[in-house]
Amino acid sequence: RSHISKLYPEILALIFSYLDVRDKGRVSQVCSAWREAAYHKSVWRGVEAKLHLRRANPSLFPSLVRRGIRRVQVLSLRRSLRDVVQGVPNLEALNMTGCFNLTDAWVSHAFVADMDSLTELNLSMCKQITDNSLGRIAQHLKSLETLDLGGCCNVTNTGLLLIAWGLKKLRSLNLRSCRSVSDAGIGHLAGMTPEAAEGTLDLEYLGLQDCQKLTDEALRYVSVGLCNLKSINLSFCASVTDSGLKHAARMPRLRELNLRSCDNISDVGMAYLAEGGSRISSLDVSFCDKAGDQGLLYISQGLFHLRCLSLNACPVSDDGIGRIARNVTDLHTLHIGQCGRITDKGLSLIADHLQQLRCIDLYGCTKITTVGLEKVMQLPHLSVLNLGLWQKQIR
Repeated sequence: RSHISKLYPEILALIFSYLDVRDKGRVSQVCSAWREAAYHKSVWRGVEAKLHLRRANPSLFPSLVRRGIRRVQVLSLRRSLRDVVQGVPNLEALNMTGCFNLTDAWVSHAFVADMDSLTELNLSMCKQITDNSLGRIAQHLKSLETLDLGGCCNVTNTGLLLIAWGLKKLRSLNLRSCRSVSDAGIGHLAGMTPEAAEGTLDLEYLGLQDCQKLTDEALRYVSVGLCNLKSINLSFCASVTDSGLKHAARMPRLRELNLRSCDNISDVGMAYLAEGGSRISSLDVSFCDKAGDQGLLYISQGLFHLRCLSLNACPVSDDGIGRIARNVTDLHTLHIGQCGRITDKGLSLIADHLQQLRCIDLYGCTKITTVGLEKVMQLPHLSVLNLGLWQKQIR
């Protein structure tokens, strides 16, 4: 029998590629042959290096390059960001989440030439970043497909105009809690304002959670200009109303719509979605306290492509759930946590009709008993049941 030490380097590299990151590092310390195999680029394909940039380490970046690592997350930043950009020349993904001390000056210092390899940039919670940084990013990172600006509270409509000018390949943009952004900024992205030229028309995901200045006008811009959009998050956008959903219903490729905690969404909005021919497969109206059984009736009459429906804390009853269960039979995820009017009757209807259900949230449903639960647990594909602050894996 051959000992493992006699295996060809290519075979060792294949074996090492299945190890977790920590073990990949450990096997490289066994012997010189294993070290050579462990440094093969195939071993590290897709791995993200997590770095604390504190003091100079001359061997760090050559080591990353040798292993073919092109994805980097900076956990803490106490030296120049430019070291990363220059040290990993074919960088594909840079994650700076929570680097609170990152400033416009550091961004300007780092990005001084075009970087065609970089397709993902995460600046979420980098709260000192302003539109000035977005200008530099739009100028030099034109290959970006994913940009996360969640929590960057100093970003304004001007920054979105710069994005619209420069980042034509952008597919995913997260603007969560960018509270200075208004309808005009979304108009820039959609190419609907005179200044914006074409806009970022390839966008497929737009995260607008907690952008509190946005109104139905933003949805009008999106529906006309961003025809490729598949998913939009409008949760906590309190000024978006039922009228805005008329625009959302017209979007031919929209599949995911998050309206969680949108206080002005009601049953009427559900009617607009259903009557407008929306083909959404995922809808979240959790904590919308004006969306009740009548809204579920509208959904059951028109949103036949739904696979995931979240109704947590909505004023729905067994009657509404029954309409969904009988008519939207391909649902695989149903969240009805904190729906205090749901009883075992509702669970029985779910068990009888939603045979494809894989995940159900029943946290805080105070009127259900083990009788209803036992029926639900007989569903053939059910794998996740949430009854509290924990989830139970069924099988």
